[in-house]
Amino acid sequence: MNDWETIIGLEVHAQLSTESKIFCGCSTRFGSEPNSNTCPVCLGLPGALPVLNHRVVELAARAALALGLHVNERSIFSRKNYFYPDLPKGYQISQYDQPFSANGTLEIMTADRDEAGHAHDWKPMTIQITRLHLEEDAGKNVHEGLPDVDRFSYIDLNRAGVPLAEIVTEPDFRTSWQAYDYVNHVRRALQWVGASDADMEKGNLRCEANVSVRLKGDPIFGTKVELKNLNSVRFMQKAIEFEVERHIKTLEAGGRLVQETRLWDDHLNETRPMRSKEEAHDYRYFPEPDLPPLVVTNKFVEDVRASLPELPGPRAKRFIESYELSFSDASQLTADRSLADYYESGVEASGGNARATANWIRSELLRELEHAGLTADKSPIPPTELGALVRLVDEGTISGKQAKDVLVEMFATGKSASAIVAERGLVQVSDTGEIDRVIDEVIAASPNQLEQYRSGKETLFGFFVGQVMKASKGKANPKVVNERLREKLK
Repeated sequence: MNDWETIIGLEVHAQLSTESKIFCGCSTRFGSEPNSNTCPVCLGLPGALPVLNHRVVELAARAALALGLHVNERSIFSRKNYFYPDLPKGYQISQYDQPFSANGTLEIMTADRDEAGHAHDWKPMTIQITRLHLEEDAGKNVHEGLPDVDRFSYIDLNRAGVPLAEIVTEPDFRTSWQAYDYVNHVRRALQWVGASDADMEKGNLRCEANVSVRLKGDPIFGTKVELKNLNSVRFMQKAIEFEVERHIKTLEAGGRLVQETRLWDDHLNETRPMRSKEEAHDYRYFPEPDLPPLVVTNKFVEDVRASLPELPGPRAKRFIESYELSFSDASQLTADRSLADYYESGVEASGGNARATANWIRSELLRELEHAGLTADKSPIPPTELGALVRLVDEGTISGKQAKDVLVEMFATGKSASAIVAERGLVQVSDTGEIDRVIDEVIAASPNQLEQYRSGKETLFGFFVGQVMKASKGKANPKVVNERLREKLK
């Protein structure tokens, strides 16, 4: 397989986070009763005229700028003609030769993976994004029952007219993991700037992959297969891997590949044919006669650019430089905008202990959030209180072990760290006089262990530490205990 090169291009369809559809006032709410969010416009009834939603343009501009695309001053909506049961008009309003934005250059971080999927050797990669254009979504076909027995099909048109941004790349990817990292980058960027919820489970982010292989050094692309219905980034990665292996086995056996569209079956972990796909589509595009050209000014674009938050890539780099975090830590803390905001507020509240704040968030808080199904902005522990907990540990008021228990109670009750410490009497003893008294009592009660320790059995040091902590009911400052014990055991 080392003689072959994989070629992958990606198309991502992201639902823009508007409350109403792209050309009418119907709700985009997910989970409504079938066909309840419809009107003459999105049903394609005769005489109904589309009107462009201004919020769609704003969010599309945020998405385009976040992905490094150039927003075109003038773009055209066109009719893309094809028949499908969930497309009431018999055509889709989309953009063709004059898209909303184009010619983007995006740097992502990507990594090789081992067989278990663990990443290593992260490195930058530049992706060319061909275009981001606007279009309306089609409805949804729902199939129930067993084939040839009691099969029923229904059409739900609630999605018809939902605004989409279609993001198309050049065939720049050479591995399935590069594609995986790219889609995750796009997903995070869209969420970060508020352009899309990008929730694949709700269908508001969908991706398609065009996959082919060729012998290394061959300038001509091989036969391309389009993969659809990829409803998770991991399934996309697995589907690409399956297709690459299938292509190579077929070609090495002297077989011939057919250009087609295939679906991923996550139960069988394989792709299966959906339909054959010709070299070119005859969609008979022509400009939408009921919509004027979309014209945006430089001022509009610059106003949108100025309103964008610091993007995840630059923010992760700043975390590495300003807070001396590792790439892995910075990447995890900028995986979500609310988490990045939480971290910075926590650092400030802790008195500037960036490393300890990162550790407490990554090892303790994120575990609690995950169990509760919450994001950082919904955390019962405000960042100021997490910072206060870090300070209590730094000041020696409580131990790190005690702090873990305190954090769990803070999460469960919403109480402050200081209140829980006071209620439970957890204030750590750091007074050397009191600690010396306890140490003397422990040494006096352990003559045999003392003799063995002084004879060279240094592993007994842990025994003495444990006895002192037990005698102090866990309240003695471990650092002070260690220092004073070493002195007295000499």
